[in-house]
Amino acid sequence: MLQDKNAIIYGAGGMIGSAVAEEFARQGARVFLTGRTREPLDALAKTIGDRAEVAVVDAFDEAAVDAHAAEVAARGGIDVSLNLVPRGDVQGTPLIGMSVDDLLRPVENGLRTTFITARAAARHMTARKRGVILTLDSGSGSGVNSPMMGGTGPADAAIDTFVRNLAYEIGADGVRVLGIWVAGIPETFTPEKLAAVNADMALDQAGLDGLLAGMAQMRMLKRSPRLAEVASTIAFLASDHAAGITASFVNVTGGMFPS
Repeated sequence: MLQDKNAIIYGAGGMIGSAVAEEFARQGARVFLTGRTREPLDALAKTIGDRAEVAVVDAFDEAAVDAHAAEVAARGGIDVSLNLVPRGDVQGTPLIGMSVDDLLRPVENGLRTTFITARAAARHMTARKRGVILTLDSGSGSGVNSPMMGGTGPADAAIDTFVRNLAYEIGADGVRVLGIWVAGIPETFTPEKLAAVNADMALDQAGLDGLLAGMAQMRMLKRSPRLAEVASTIAFLASDHAAGITASFVNVTGGMFPS
């Protein structure tokens, strides 16, 4: 689906980024893997092979993102830009007990890196009259009640609005802008990662298994979408098979909530 397309993935070293990069490469794309730490990117590139290239890029640094995008554009153009950069969400604390910094961090970080990376790609894509800009969030800012989620809902709402507005502005230039809603991918959950977001969530393996089972029951499908399913959906959206889709978020939550 992505034969000979150039795809930049910001935050490629994480589990979602790795799965998407591998799927993009399987579909024929050349993947440009970026992140702040080289080691996981090098390991991923070794797994993918000659379709992967690595660059240490801070996705919060405008100059660094612009320079890297220009390098990729000079090598045949940017066809796909995907932002998967962590935002520093803090969850599990009531809003009235939360600090201003903890509430606003994911909002400011999420919108900043999404804007910086999307703008860099869009400037090149609009000149070529084609391209796809993608991002990912949990969909909790879409009118869904999200208690104890801190700044996650406001951050998602800001990104969702930005995606739709950017899509409207550059659609006539042949560029699609859209995203993916996910709400808990089982393979990405570990006790350590959960504790980093919610300090009160100290789980052993049995507790983690119970959490995942409970999340599955909250979904209409009564199962959680797997990492491979999310990656293949993103690859489809990046491809010409999804050429009629823009200015929207695709719900890949397994029915955690309706779109």
